[in-house]
Amino acid sequence: MPASLATTLAFALALVAGLVVKFWLATRQVRHVARHRQAVPAAFQKAITLDAHQKAADYTIAKTRLGVIEMAWSAAILLGWTLLGGLDLLNNLLLTALGGGMWQQLALFGAFALIGGILELPFTLWQTFVLEERFGFNKMTWRLWIKDAFKGILLGTAIGLPLAALILWLMHAVGALWWLWAWGVWMGFNLLLMLVYPTFIAPLFNKFQPLDDAALKTRVNALMQRCGFSAKGLFVMDGSTRSAHANAYFTGFGASKRVVFYDTLLRQLNAGEIEAVLAHELGHFKHRHVVKRMVAMFALSLAGFALLGWLSSHTWFYTGLGVQPNLSAPNDALAILLFMLAVPVFGFFVAPLPVLISRKHEFEADAYAIAQTSGKDLSAALLKLYKDNASTLTPDPVFVKFYYSHPPASERLARMAAA
Repeated sequence: MPASLATTLAFALALVAGLVVKFWLATRQVRHVARHRQAVPAAFQKAITLDAHQKAADYTIAKTRLGVIEMAWSAAILLGWTLLGGLDLLNNLLLTALGGGMWQQLALFGAFALIGGILELPFTLWQTFVLEERFGFNKMTWRLWIKDAFKGILLGTAIGLPLAALILWLMHAVGALWWLWAWGVWMGFNLLLMLVYPTFIAPLFNKFQPLDDAALKTRVNALMQRCGFSAKGLFVMDGSTRSAHANAYFTGFGASKRVVFYDTLLRQLNAGEIEAVLAHELGHFKHRHVVKRMVAMFALSLAGFALLGWLSSHTWFYTGLGVQPNLSAPNDALAILLFMLAVPVFGFFVAPLPVLISRKHEFEADAYAIAQTSGKDLSAALLKLYKDNASTLTPDPVFVKFYYSHPPASERLARMAAA
């Protein structure tokens, strides 16, 4: 069997198999949540009302059903770009207009991103202004959405195009081991982004104010000192301008680390519960989960660049995915785009592994938080967050294994009670 035909068949089979599994998982999730909609689980009956439980069930079902439609649409777009010749057509149009060279390849990246964004736009808008609005979570205005989108496009262009140009130059200029140099650039970019994001990028989209609650600030600083953690500052983010969902997180790297609380979180939790949530986040640092994830990202990206370096030198990689490689112009941008389109199709089948590791890390962070603060406060905080974010208490167990990066509420609270 010719290599290009084998590539086509492998890609098509993986795509179809992935769609079947995803549809099966979504169907299981909808049926399982609907089956348990009429009664609050016994472990939560004192803390969660039936109305809140049913709202969470309806929200989960609505999101899952929208996800199924989006999944089918994304698969159709993927086929259009690859086996049906969309990327090949776009490349040839730009070759005719611009000739071969760096500008044509950058234009290919830009046109691909623009067309992809337009094709995905209906689902983005529906998610924000219909589904989230229906359940009372959306606080985004059309003006703010357009403003954010405009900023995102400008920022993506200002950062993405120079990075793409550098990688394309490396692919052409440094020989067979270009992928190793490109990996080094990619890793350097990610580390730099972690440093500059809190100070220069995040404030473009949200307002950050220093935490001004003196009592809470003293409590949080005491916790961090007790845990041997230092941060550049404690900040409150105006998350309520976009969503009613609540959260808290650490951002930055090295000396730029900062603690960020959503203003919605501060309104929903008391001081002890906020401290417990923060202790959970500190647990991730104490167990070096962030470092472990970075090392894993470094290793996987190195393997990815090496694979791209090998595939990009074989004609069957292009023809098997619906593209005729250029004979008198570079194919570097084509190779990168095809790789970005094809890898997630095959990567889906190992998706349960990283989320399994993530759930394990969440249990470890919970255990650390219980050791540093009140387990009752952490349990109460989690229950409030599950309720306020309309997170279902009864997800399908198989769906959880594929998609949940955090353990379900029942498992987390049972583990806390046992501890």
